[in-house]
This record gives sequence, structure tokens and C-alpha cells, in this order.
Amino acid sequence: MSRDEMSALQGKRLHKVVSYVYHNVPFYRAKMQAMDLNPDDIRTIEDIVKLPFTTKQDIRDNYPFGLQAAPKSEIIRIHASSGTTGKATIVGYTRKDIEIWSECMARCLTAYGVTRDDLFSVAYGYGLFTGGLGVHYGVENMGAAVIPASTGNTEKHIGLIRDLGVTGIACTPSYALHLAETMEALGVRKEDLSLRVGAFGAEPWTEHMRKEIEERLGLKGYNLYGLSEIMGPCVSYECECQNGSHICEDHFFPEIVDPATLQPLPRGKEGELVFTTLTKEGMPLLRYRTRDLCSLLEGECACGRTEVRMGRIIGRSDDMLIIRGINVFPSQVESVLLGIPECAPRFKLIVERTGNLDALTVQVEMRQEYFAQGFDTLAPVTELEKKVASKLRGVLSISARVQIKSPGTIARSEGKTVFVEDRRKLQ
Repeated sequence: MSRDEMSALQGKRLHKVVSYVYHNVPFYRAKMQAMDLNPDDIRTIEDIVKLPFTTKQDIRDNYPFGLQAAPKSEIIRIHASSGTTGKATIVGYTRKDIEIWSECMARCLTAYGVTRDDLFSVAYGYGLFTGGLGVHYGVENMGAAVIPASTGNTEKHIGLIRDLGVTGIACTPSYALHLAETMEALGVRKEDLSLRVGAFGAEPWTEHMRKEIEERLGLKGYNLYGLSEIMGPCVSYECECQNGSHICEDHFFPEIVDPATLQPLPRGKEGELVFTTLTKEGMPLLRYRTRDLCSLLEGECACGRTEVRMGRIIGRSDDMLIIRGINVFPSQVESVLLGIPECAPRFKLIVERTGNLDALTVQVEMRQEYFAQGFDTLAPVTELEKKVASKLRGVLSISARVQIKSPGTIARSEGKTVFVEDRRKLQ
């Protein structure tokens, strides 16, 4: 599709979705009325700059269904991602949403070279997380066979990959490295496997990691990008050229804005990635700020696809961490500690890569009054660490090692109470 044709399609779909949310979502209607906007003011894709932004805070403030546009009777599935206070971000999907999601995911897989003859293992988590079912439906939609392996029980998974002749796998890049490490420990060689394609996403990874995964598993690794608020995995994908990720921009319109001024930036400039869903029915979003920092690449791709490409994610404009595919916010940790009398709201998050998997350590200061009561002895501290770890797991959905520290031992700097140390080496 030419750029003129794509722009015309995007403009038509933008007008339709703006009218849809204006009449069905009080939040957007109030926002637009405050800006003296009505749907007829949005006619072309260039008019998108007139529209208000949407943030994760807006979704949280309207929990659970305040931003849902489709009636309850039309919602056939609900997914959720973690919120900054432990309250999930709820996303409802209509039947048409699921069909579009499946089609876009099939588009990604086709670009990776997957065919109907492939046997694809999905090792993303199944459940509220969009990764597992998102890829699963895409594989089935294009006619390939899917193995819903999910996560865990890595040794059994390796046996299935070998015995069934699995040719493709979808998982986080860190799990792919863990898989390789476990294989080597079991004496399974990459030559014993039939793997040739890997779809990796849900966490940051680098060219160095790509080369290591490809070498140790004997496959070709491709980037897969998505977020549950917009749809799930399928928002963008690499092709055989591996020079940026093609965005399914007929469904998800991208912008790059300056995170400080929110002014649009031209292609090639790095800034915050913003998406507008053009065809979504369940929970359409206008100008959603992803907080991911990247750029939209200039020029056409040698593969012949004309969709705009995004570069690698280079960071975040907020304090969110991605650990084993799960969004973790320091504010979530703080909310847990505020509910435990023995703990002060002084803590440090340390993220490391251990055995090719991310590991989170939470260092927490004890309040002086409890420390003075004898909590400086080993047994009570151990029990408190277990208590904090249990409550954190309930909020974060991942396990964390907890270290109770003496009062005043976590370094202060400019009065800040939250510190994050990411020791993962992304080279």
C-alpha cells in the first residue's frame, strides 16, 4: 500500500474511532468537550494532533471498565497487565478485536518465515498476560500447529522440542537463554533440535543477546513488540531484513513525541512512542503514551513492506522496570511497605541477570523503633523478610528476594526515597 493510500485509510478509521469513543466513553467525551472538539473536527490522520493524550493513570483512574466502549454483551475476553499500585489494567476484547489481533499476529509470523508446515511452541505465560494467547491465536490463524507450552518445567519443554520436531518458539529472550543453558546441562545439542525461528519480546534485549540466542539454539531470532493496552503481541514485528520493526499501522497509528513538551517529532528523532488504536472496539485508546523511547525510521525497507518501522526501544520515560516480561513499578513496592509497620518506606530495587533469567532483590530499611526492640537478631529478621516477600509476590506477580537492612543504611541522595539499580548488562 502506498503512503497516500495508507494515510487515507488511517484518516477514515481515525474519524470513525473518534466518533465511536465520543459517543460511548464519557471520559473521552468530557476530554474533547473541554478542548471544544467534536468528531467532525477529525477528518484526516493529520488531525490526530488535535486529540487528547491517554495515560496509564487515566486507565487506572477509570478501573475497571470506565474506558470500555463496547457494551458488556459484546466483550468475549478480558486480559490484564500490572498497574503501578497492584491494581491491574483491565482490557476487554470483542470478537472482532480477537480476529484483528490474530490476523496481525499471523502477519508477524509470516514475516519471520513461518508456514503451515511449522510446529510452534508458545512459551509465553498463558492467562491474563497477553503474550501466550496472543501468539497462540496467531499461529492457529495462519494454519501452523501450536504447542501451548507456557512457562516452567523447562526440562520437559526441551524434550518436547526435540521429540516433536518443534521448528518455532515464542518466549522472552531471557527464557530463550535459560532454555539454551538447560539444554547444555542436559547434554542436548542444538543439532538434536529442529528449531529455526524464534519470536522474542516482552522485555528489552540487544543484538548481543540475539547473536547468543541464535548461536546456542540454532535458529533465527526476531523481535516481537506489543502491549496489552493497545492489543498485545503483534503491534510491530521484524522482517527478514531485521532493520527495525514494521508497525501494523493500519490498526495502530504511531507517533513520536517529545516526552517533556508532548510535541510531535519528525521521523528519525528519538522520543516517546504514542499509539492510537484505529480499529479496536472493546477499549479503543486515543494517543496512548507507552512511555517507551524509540524513533520511527526513515526510508523504505528492502523487504518491500511499506509499513513504517520503529527502532529498538532504548529506554523508558518513567520508572517502570520489565522483569521476566512483567511490568514492575517502584510505587508498587512502596505501597506494600507502607502496609507493614516494621518497614520504613526506604528501599532499593536491584535487578540482576542470574543464569540468564532476571532476578529482583528488594532491600528494605527497618523502622528504628522496631529495630531497637530486638529485630536486629537473625530469626525475627528472617520472618520479616518472608512476610515482605510474600506480600510483594501478591502484588508484583513475580518472586523477589528481600533483604531487611538496618535503619539509615540505604544511601540517601537529594532526599529521594526510591532507588533502582539495574545491573543487567544489555550490550
